Amino acid sequence: MRRIHDPARAMRERLLRLEQQERARAEAREVAEGVAETVALSRARGAAIAEPAAAQKRTRAQPYRRQTGLQWLALKGRLNRAQAAAGERYGGIYRRAKTQGSLPSTWTISPGGSGAGGGPTVAEVLAHGEASAQAAAALARLRQRLGGQSDLVQACDLVCGEELTPREAAGGEREAGRLEAVLKVALDLLG
Repeated sequence: MRRIHDPARAMRERLLRLEQQERARAEAREVAEGVAETVALSRARGAAIAEPAAAQKRTRAQPYRRQTGLQWLALKGRLNRAQAAAGERYGGIYRRAKTQGSLPSTWTISPGGSGAGGGPTVAEVLAHGEASAQAAAALARLRQRLGGQSDLVQACDLVCGEELTPREAAGGEREAGRLEAVLKVALDLLG
């Protein structure tokens, strides 16, 4: 069976494809504008946002990536390696200790130890609780090394633990500079 060439039909199909392509381009522009607005607002609030890598022959846009406060300070050269490492250690322990109260309900525990009921096994729950308790004790020791000074502890909690930039944590430029200076002292004591 031979297909008959219909110029009018071919023109309609071509126009339909062009219309679909233009709609896709318009939608992509709207998404890009929305992303740019979100990034600008986040930066205005003090968040550190890493630019996407330069696209060379890439057809897809690369994502923006939010940086933690420690990453941002280290990339700006405001922290040395020892300070950044101390901050990473503190942050990991802080976040682990923070999960201490999140043990699962006993309704989801698999008593047979196989985990077949969809929930964690008793051994997994106990291991989680033990690791969280160890992290809480390690966090207490680190805070003791800071002399229990609330400003030093708060700076580490906000920037290292909660992963906020100094500006996000402090709420303004002047306070951010003060917080950054306090953080550097704290990280030197922990290093």
